[in-house]
Amino acid sequence: MSKTKIAVLVSGGGTNLQALLDSEQSGALRSGRIVLVVSNKPGAYALTRAAKAGVEALTLTRADCGGQEGFERALQAALEKRGVELIILAGFLSILSAEFTSRWENRILNVHPSLIPSFCGKGFYGLKVHAAALARGVKYTGATVHYVNQIPDGGEILFQQPVAVEPGDTPEILQRRVMEQAEWILLPKAAELVSAKIQAEKENKRA
Repeated sequence: MSKTKIAVLVSGGGTNLQALLDSEQSGALRSGRIVLVVSNKPGAYALTRAAKAGVEALTLTRADCGGQEGFERALQAALEKRGVELIILAGFLSILSAEFTSRWENRILNVHPSLIPSFCGKGFYGLKVHAAALARGVKYTGATVHYVNQIPDGGEILFQQPVAVEPGDTPEILQRRVMEQAEWILLPKAAELVSAKIQAEKENKRA
């Protein structure tokens, strides 16, 4: 049976993308195949990671597309052209509209670098999340993989993994630990779970 076709949306270096590519290479991600990487930032290193892995990469910016609506139209067209069935946001620093996400119900995954509902929602991304966790003085933070809906970080939670905050942590040090101990583990796990689910749904339709 054909594997679930996955598109990964990125904005930066692509460490979570690399975790997904590595999991596909190792066979841990066996039910899905990454067929497209889309960046909204020209020159993002994630595009280089995609090229090294032989995966098609595309840059789409709001400026080039005439705003958010144009960006989402171009994105939808690119996804449809390649038969994409699952979207994974891996460090994608742009909020997708309710109109777009409603067309992809339970077909968009996001990894967020905290234990939702802590330190999440609009304005919480990247190092800001870890800085907020340190400022609050929490003893544990972590990562969450969830479905994406019209509410930022508001979709159904699939997996969470706690990570200890240690004395002397900076936002950068904590970010790295959360990636290594949570994000890079949970995201491939969720990708396999949902890819297998999509495969099963296709199989049931054929039966």
